[in-house]
Amino acid sequence: MRLKVTHRTEYNYDEPIRYGLQRLRLWPVSGPAQTVLTWSVRVEGAREEVRFLDQFGNDTRLLSIDGEPHTIRVVAEGEVDTNDVAGVSGPHRGFAPLWLFQHETPLTAPGASIRQLAAGMGEGGDLERLHRLMAEIQMRIAYVPGTTDTQTTGEQALNKGTGVCQDHAHVFAACARLAGFPARYVSGYLMMNDTVEQVASHAWAEAFVDGLGWVGFDAANGISPDERYVRVAVGRDYREAMPISGILIGQAQERLAVHITVEQ
Repeated sequence: MRLKVTHRTEYNYDEPIRYGLQRLRLWPVSGPAQTVLTWSVRVEGAREEVRFLDQFGNDTRLLSIDGEPHTIRVVAEGEVDTNDVAGVSGPHRGFAPLWLFQHETPLTAPGASIRQLAAGMGEGGDLERLHRLMAEIQMRIAYVPGTTDTQTTGEQALNKGTGVCQDHAHVFAACARLAGFPARYVSGYLMMNDTVEQVASHAWAEAFVDGLGWVGFDAANGISPDERYVRVAVGRDYREAMPISGILIGQAQERLAVHITVEQ
């Protein structure tokens, strides 16, 4: 399936910025599930300082900001050929060793609820247990935008019983690690069946399974990623894979607007 993606991000400030840095992870790479045909990222109001692969193998750019203008725009767009590989993205790659993905992070630190959920994965083969976990998380955390934010931990979302794809991915990764699987967070895009316009990118989790490599599980939708998905970046949690992150020095107040379309 050929997917066309447009991801527009606009920051507006009420006064000049003294200094700022932004890190962009907006470049998908070709792999078993996708072939990147065209891709570009346009930036207005900031300067690209350096390009590098981070420890997880993500194509990363560092931008600097100072003074005028009061608006920064980042537009990522392109076309990607995708295919359904049942969520299997293949062997481990990148500078980070596989064992690093067995370590918890502040957003995925398990509490009593996550430990109980992981203990209930039951017996069976690796894939059977992981699919059982995915189904249980989907049942336990209703998809309700606005009930959590980027600071919400997986434990908090599970106790609340509501959240978004970020929360589903954090809970899945935390439980999988407790069960002995290296696990990671994946950011990317999903072509939805009922709408083209979106206000946020998508996220899911992957667990490393012996004999298969990394296998994806989208607990928000209860499936393994198929040809409707475009993967962009990975990390141990949202903070390590988020599309745009940064810091500002000064008193400027920020307003953020995000507009995404994913279509054939």
